[in-house]
Parts: sequence; structure tokens; C-alpha cells
Amino acid sequence: MADVREQVAIYRQRGWFSVPLRPRSKSPVRNDWPNIRIEADDVKTHFSTKDNVGLILGEPSGWIVDVDLDCPEAIEIADQYLPPTPAITGRASAARSHRWYIAIGATTAKHTDPNDGSMIVELRSTGTQTVVGPSIHPNGETYDTLDTDPAAVPAPMLAACVNALADAVIVKRGVPAPIKQPSPTGRLVDNTDIEARAIAYLNAMPPAIGGSGGHSQTFAAATALVHGFSIGPDAALAILTKHYNPRCVPPWSDKELAHKINQAATKPHERPFGWLRDDGLIEPANDVDLSQFVTKPKIVEVVQPRSKLDEYADPGRLPESMFEVPGFVRNVMDFTLSNAPYPNIGLAFCGAMALQSFLAGRKVCTNGDLRTNIYLLALAGSGTGKEFPRKVNSQVLFQIGEASGLGDKFASGEGIQDALLRSGRMLFQNDEMDGVLRQINLDRDNSRESIPNILLTLYTSAGDVYPIRVKANQKEAMHVDQPHLTLFGTATPQYFYESLSRRMLTNGFFARLNIIDVGKRGKGQTPGSARDLPQSILETAKWWADFAPNGGNFMSVHPKPARVPFTPEAETEITDLRLQTEVEYDKADDAGDEVARAAWSRTCEHAKKLALIYACSENHETPQVTLAAVRWASEFALHQTRRQLYLASIHVAENPFHAECLKFLNKLAESKDRTVARRDLMRTMKLKAAEFDQVVMTLLQQGEIEPATIQSSARTTQGYTAVGA
Repeated sequence: MADVREQVAIYRQRGWFSVPLRPRSKSPVRNDWPNIRIEADDVKTHFSTKDNVGLILGEPSGWIVDVDLDCPEAIEIADQYLPPTPAITGRASAARSHRWYIAIGATTAKHTDPNDGSMIVELRSTGTQTVVGPSIHPNGETYDTLDTDPAAVPAPMLAACVNALADAVIVKRGVPAPIKQPSPTGRLVDNTDIEARAIAYLNAMPPAIGGSGGHSQTFAAATALVHGFSIGPDAALAILTKHYNPRCVPPWSDKELAHKINQAATKPHERPFGWLRDDGLIEPANDVDLSQFVTKPKIVEVVQPRSKLDEYADPGRLPESMFEVPGFVRNVMDFTLSNAPYPNIGLAFCGAMALQSFLAGRKVCTNGDLRTNIYLLALAGSGTGKEFPRKVNSQVLFQIGEASGLGDKFASGEGIQDALLRSGRMLFQNDEMDGVLRQINLDRDNSRESIPNILLTLYTSAGDVYPIRVKANQKEAMHVDQPHLTLFGTATPQYFYESLSRRMLTNGFFARLNIIDVGKRGKGQTPGSARDLPQSILETAKWWADFAPNGGNFMSVHPKPARVPFTPEAETEITDLRLQTEVEYDKADDAGDEVARAAWSRTCEHAKKLALIYACSENHETPQVTLAAVRWASEFALHQTRRQLYLASIHVAENPFHAECLKFLNKLAESKDRTVARRDLMRTMKLKAAEFDQVVMTLLQQGEIEPATIQSSARTTQGYTAVGA
């Protein structure tokens, strides 16, 4: 039991409070346990190594709740009624008897057998606690440790599911069902009011969320009313408007709801008319389609869509036409492609853009004071030739006397600050960006000293004063006036995709990255030398090094960058882009889509920065942002945003179950003919058979996959194939 205190600290780190229980008991040590809030640093003060551990449930612990299955029948059929969750615990003689969820606003509810009063199932929330591992039961069994993340579900839905489970156990035990009377169809119905039952059923259904299958979910709600409960269209519309629409984000218009009711009344259905009305109070678990909540449903039909579906289509890698930037950037790219052992146009582009960004740093700006500082992330596997563009940049800066502005790895956020304090501007060429990106997910406390947060702050401070952290024994405050940091990072595609999360996609640092998937490496060639640089490249680079706008230079106390104007045509074009992205942002905002909101909020800014770099490359002596520069930059920035949204749609999970569904679909997408044998999927998914079947069932119900028979010379096997594009 030496690890009790350690485990309590882990629970607290995950956002859950614990209380000490008496050894081998469920009884708390203190009577005031509901008010105890023990932080990780105080665990040793309050817990002994022999204590049991009780997890405080509900609001104090971020709304974690426990569905306690108190009888064998409830454990046996729980999978048929409760929402899927990876967080399941128990002990040897009561395996899988606790199901854990995050359910905001859930209330405690106990369900007993009306015949003998014995407990069937209990939904535990605020005001209760549950014993968790490594506690010891009075009979000597060890409780399972809660070491996986609970699924997040709506509280009304969970309460309805628990209630249905309790009713099913009662029926299974042979307790007489509620008294029924004949219906007009000859079947038996409850003597309770049908509309009241329909409203209760509707309240158990998840709301429609814009961008997450809202159309399909609302159609399901309309179908339940019109077809399932046989309620007339007018009454059904009134119920849908009053009891369902207020929970939708954003709410539907009256016209849209009327259309859904009309669809439900006229389209063919698999179930018989009145099936919910006539089946009584005990409903099968799949009547409320849980898959609509646990994973993103496939959108089949859209009427008056509130956001463009093609935002989530794959725009593919950047076309090579997007790598055409005239002047200095093109010259550096040509040299790199001619001399790299394995030339790759995407990597050559990233290297040349980073070099131009750095050279113009603190020396030019737009009328709106945007600078040339950009963050480039090239997704490149091993052996694609990542090193050569970095070598070219290093040699250029070394030969013009600017090598002090080079950096490679990020040792720490403080190291970045110190480097900028010395030089005012830096070009970091980092080959280990995978770790930096993972920090975003690990930094739950948003530490100001984390590398991603320092990079984010520096990005937004390019036209401002950046204060340096206060050091010990420091007498005066230190700062950098208009710091410039260009980032040219590389990451392995596999690790990059695995690190994607909703947290990362909504992080401000990630929204400012230009992510370029460079694809496979080019064909090998006899390499040249990065030291044999053309004189034209060195002359232009040296010109930038010597350029001192407005009588100062980039190392002066207060740089005064030259303003690069937009031509009238370019100004009109960039205004059109701003208006376009504002429309998309508003759609995302109305739909509550945080990922799309973060992506669209930076699109126009990206385009302006790229157009400024284009202008500096095209004519370094008298740069001007032309219509061609803006059109190129706009297309580039729009492609980046759409690519980001696509990556979110296929890699970012809403919860652990959704993550398994996405993993399943990605395995199919990566395979030949988009078809994989069941045994191979089970081997790679590494799930228990029941969990694997739950994923399969969900994807089949959503129409994402379909069964397939795979013929080979040896034998015939069963598998699954992906449906659609």
C-alpha cells in the first residue's frame, strides 16, 4: 500500500479530489469529508499509507460521476444501455461494476427493485464519493485504479440511460410491467400521456451542435416525434421548438425545423409507425442513438447549411505553384534544389522563405505594422533532405557576418529570450519540433515559461516591446524592442498527426504556424556544396544586412522599419480576403466551433505577412505589395486554413471513444482498396473484443464503413471497407 499517497496525487493532477477512508472500509476518516479539498502537496498530511481512497464526485471534481452497478443483472446488460466509456473499474468479485463519465450538472439517483427494495444501479454525483484503487475491500480484494479518461456525456442523456438500465433489470427479474391498455392499432400502450413521454425522450437525446452532425441529429429528433410517437406535424413542431431547439448550438430557424418535421413525415423509415408510442416505457438502448454523441456522425443531407462542408474536405498538399515566389526566394530555392543530395521543393521553399523572413526582420513592415516574422513547420520524414536547406541558410548568414542570429534547438524558453536579448532577431532552425508541439498538450497550466507560450508571445510582440523575465539579483528591468524571431522547424508527419488534439488546434501558437507537408524525398543526385553560393544571393543578403531604414538599424535601441505600401489593387484584394475570412469566422462562432474559429481568425494576417515577404523577395530595394503578391498569399493562406480544418476532422477526437473510431477509419484509409481484414484491425487497434465491436457498430450505424469479404488464395476472411471519399 506504499503507493496510496502517490495515486491520490495523480488523481488530483487529473482534476479530482480524494478523501481518506478507513483501512479496508468505505467509511471516511472525517465526518466533514464532503468539504475536504486535499491538494497534491498536502497528501502526506491527510493520508496514511494504509488508508483507502474515496474519489469525491460531481461538481468539486470537474463533474466526474460514477454509475455504480449494484447487482449481477445490471453488470451483465450494462453495455446495452449505458454510453460507451473507456473508464470502467471494479474488483475481482464485481468486475466492471463502475462506469465513469464526465456529466456536467448530473444529480445523484438511486434505482431500487420495487419488489424487495434492493439496489439495482446508482448514478452518483455531487455529495457522494466512490472507493477507488489502490484501496482494499473488506474481503481483501483490491479495487481497480481509475487510470483512463471517462467519456463526456450530457447529464440528461446519462440519467435516461441509467433509468432504462434499471427498468430492464426489473423486467429481467420478472417484475410485472406497468399496466397497459389497447391502442387504436391494437397494440398495448402506457396510460401515461404520449406527449409527456415524447418530451422526456427528447430531453435524453443529445442536442444538435453545428459542424458536428447537427442536421442528422435534429432529423433523428424530428423522426422520434413524428414517426416514433405518431405525433402530428404541428404538435411535433411545437415540441421540437420548445423542448429541443433551445439546447442546439446555434438554434435552428423556424423554417429549418419545419423542414425537418416534413422530412420525418414523408421519408420512408425502417421501424414501424408508432414504435416508440406502442413499446411502452421500457425502450431498447439503441432507440436513443448514442453514436450521435460519442463520435462525429456522417452528414448525409444538408438544407441551408450554416457552414461550408468543403471546409473539411482535404485540399491536399500545397501545389507546386504555391512555391513560386520571384526574386531572392526563387534564387535560393534553385541553388538548394541543384545541390541537395535529395532535392525537395517543399523543403527548399521553407528554407528560402525563412531566410528572407529573417533578413528583413525589424527592417520593413506594412502600414498596419505587420512584420516578416513567420513560423514555418515542414512535415518531413527521415531521409527527405531536411539538413541541406538549413545548411544553405547557415552559410549565407555566416558569409555576410550574421551568424550570431542563428539558433538550432530550443533548450528552454529562457534560452530563446536570452538569445533575442543579445541580437534582437533570430532564425531558429529546429529539427525537433515534435517535442515542442507535444508541450502544448502537456502544459495543462499554461505555464508562461513553456517554449510554445514564449514563441506565441514573441510572435505577437514583433511590433511591440517584449519584457524579459526578471532574474535573481537583477537590478533593472530588461526588454527587447520589436523582437524578431523566424522559425524554420521540421517534424515527422506520423508524430505530428499523433500529437494533434483540440487543445493544440485552439492554441494560439499552432494557429500561427504555416504547415507544409513536403511529401516524399526527391530523386538522389550528386550533391554540390552549400559553401559555393552564387554571388547574386550573397549580394542581396548583404544588402539586407547593411540596410538601415530611417537612419537606424535593426540593432538600434528603437528600430524604425521602412513601410512597404500596398498598391490600390492589392489593397482591394486583401480587403476582399478579410471580408471572406470574417464571414467564415462568424459561421464558426455561431456554430460554437472553436477549432474553425481559431483557424479563420489568423488567415488574413498570414496572407499579409506572406505578401510582405513576397514583396521583399521580388524587389529588395523598393519593395511594394502588388496584386500578384496578394493573390499568391491569399491562396496560400486559404489552403493552409482548409488543410488545418481537414486535419482536425480526421485526427482530433472529441473523447477517447471517438479517438478509437478515427483510428479505425484512418487504418482503412491507409490500406489498399480502403479495406482491411477484421483480424488485422483487431491486432492494430489493441482493443478488447467488446470495445472493438462497439467501434464497429458505431461506424456501421453512421454509414462510415460496411462489411467486406476478402478473397485470397489461401482463404476467405471478413473485414470492413471505408464508405465515401
